[in-house]
Parts: sequence; structure tokens; C-alpha cells
Amino acid sequence: MKDIYRIFALFMLGVMLFSNTNVKAGNDDRRGTAGAGSLLINPWVRSAGWGGVNTACGTGIDALFSNVAGLGRTPGTEAYASYNNWLQNSGVGVSAFGIGQSLGDMGVIGLSVTSMSFGLIDRTKEGSPEFNNGTFSMNNMNIALSYAKAFSSSIYGGASVKLVNEGIDNVTATGFAIDAGIQYVTGTNYEIKFGITLKNWGPSMSYSGDGLSSVASFYGRQMSLEQRSASFEMPSSLNIGASYDFLFSENTHRLTVAGNFSAMAFSKDQYTLGLEYGFAKLFMLRTSYTYEDAITKSIFDSDNGATTLYSGLSAGVSVIAPLKKAKSEDDNGVNLSFDYAYRLTKVGGGIHTIGVVLSL
Repeated sequence: MKDIYRIFALFMLGVMLFSNTNVKAGNDDRRGTAGAGSLLINPWVRSAGWGGVNTACGTGIDALFSNVAGLGRTPGTEAYASYNNWLQNSGVGVSAFGIGQSLGDMGVIGLSVTSMSFGLIDRTKEGSPEFNNGTFSMNNMNIALSYAKAFSSSIYGGASVKLVNEGIDNVTATGFAIDAGIQYVTGTNYEIKFGITLKNWGPSMSYSGDGLSSVASFYGRQMSLEQRSASFEMPSSLNIGASYDFLFSENTHRLTVAGNFSAMAFSKDQYTLGLEYGFAKLFMLRTSYTYEDAITKSIFDSDNGATTLYSGLSAGVSVIAPLKKAKSEDDNGVNLSFDYAYRLTKVGGGIHTIGVVLSL
């Protein structure tokens, strides 16, 4: 019990630090001043189709975006691969791979890699604006090392350390961020769940590299001038969620209602409500709606516009194929899951996401 109290105390300390350092959370005054926006992109299919509402009930690798504490509910080994067709014809893709491994009573460790591809971009120069200077590519990669543990049959806690790297061939920025979360599960069939998580908390980042240098002539002499890049903060947020499972026909059918509140440090606060139907752990159908102030307005309205490109609606489906049945309570069997999610956006025609999950 002492460990549980320590975890709660440490987490509440983090919440208070968040509150003190982000007193303008949800206020437009800070809109657009944060960087590392890729940390706000959910690469995992199930939680993406559910609008990230599963702060309280997310499990396995899929929980890494919503609440890392859910990783602690991984019973064995889980490997996850997904791909986002970002805004369809934009030419941007988001690929992610994650693996989680249970260590028994010692907890669960996880490793995930998310990478964005932008294709080749024509290079132009100040003295040569034509597209005849070759091409360059952008890089954006996040690597996360996660750990979660069950401290009792009801309480799970976890944390992630994320390395963030982005830039082009001659200008880059590197930083790190921390996620920390707790899930509380209770009820006769563990149908009641609560969760709270602090996401993307970390020091500021800034760009550096030869791309910030230029050559100028002073009194007939060539000199190299280097510009200093302004620093930017991480897109931190505090999320609080709850869910309830309605179970029917000896738990063959399940209907989960989930809600989540996101206190965003650099955009408007968000409220999400979601539903998920599950049949015998073989089929799942989910949907959600996320609301924020002015969500129906254009993102191009600099005064009173929305701070998200999503229009609010998300939906997804999962089909699970049991490749090997469990022989005992300690045996998890082998399951292969095929997942799909769609998120409606104001521009770009929406986001399609597909994924495969192998559970051992």
C-alpha cells in the first residue's frame, strides 16, 4: 500500500506542477506557440477510432497515446504495427511500431517508434528560386521507452520517456518529453474504470544547424552569420477519463461508455464521449465525438477559429482471429487483430488508419 500512496502523491505533484506552469491551459493566448506537434498525432488504430477517449480503459500498446498506465494490463507479449494515411492526398504518412513484454510481477516494458514521411521536396535558393536545385526530405521521429506495473488488482501506473527528433538535412531539433498516468479499475467484473494522465511534459526545444547560417559581405570581406532559433515548448496536456462496461449474455456482449476531458496547454480544452461494442473478444465496433469551443468554425479563423483540424467524429472496427486457444489461465493463447479507424477532418478528406496486432 505504501507504493500505491507514493505513486498517487508523485502523480498529484505532477498535476500541480502542470497547473502552475500552464495557468493559461485551454486559452487561445498560447495557441500555435508550442512545437513537436507530432506528439499530438495518435498512431494507434483502436484509440484513434475512439478519439482517444480510452484514458481510463486503454490497454496494451494501444494505450501508449491515451494513458501509458494501460500498458500494465498486457498479459504477455504484444506487437503492434500501424500506418496513417494522413489527410489522404497530402502525401504524408505516419508509420508506427510498438512492442510490449510482460515481466510478470515486475511489470511491463514497452518500446515504440513513430515516424512521419513527407516525400521529397524541391529545393529553392534565394538566388535560384527555380526548382532546379535538387530535393530534400523532412524527418520526424519519436521513440518512446515505457514501463507500467499493476500495484494491485485495481491500480495500474506507468510512465514513458519520449525522444523527439525533427528537421531537414541541415536544420534539426531534438528534445524529450515524459508521460505519466494511473488507471483505477473496480466493480464485480472490473467494469468501472477511471484514469488520469499527464502527457508531453518536458523542457523546451530549439533548432540548430548549418541551415541557420548565411554568408554576408562586410567592407569587402565575407563573413558567416548565424541566426539563433527561438525555443518552443512541448504540447503538454492533462487528461481525465472514466468508462463503464455494460455486460450481457454472460459477458458475450459488451457495450462500453467512455468519457474524457483534456486540458490542453496550447489549444482549446476538449471533451470526448465514446461508445464501443464488443462481441466475445472477436469483434469490436467503436465511435466517438470530440467537442471543443468553436469546433464547427474554420481553422483559418485566427480570431475565433477552432484549434484542431478534426471535425469531431471518429469511428473504427477491430476483427480478432484466435490463432491458438489458451490451454490454461496462465496461457494467453495467440490472437491476431486487424484494426481500422477513420477520423473526419475539416480539410484534406479525413484520416485513414490501419493496423495489425499480434498478442501472445
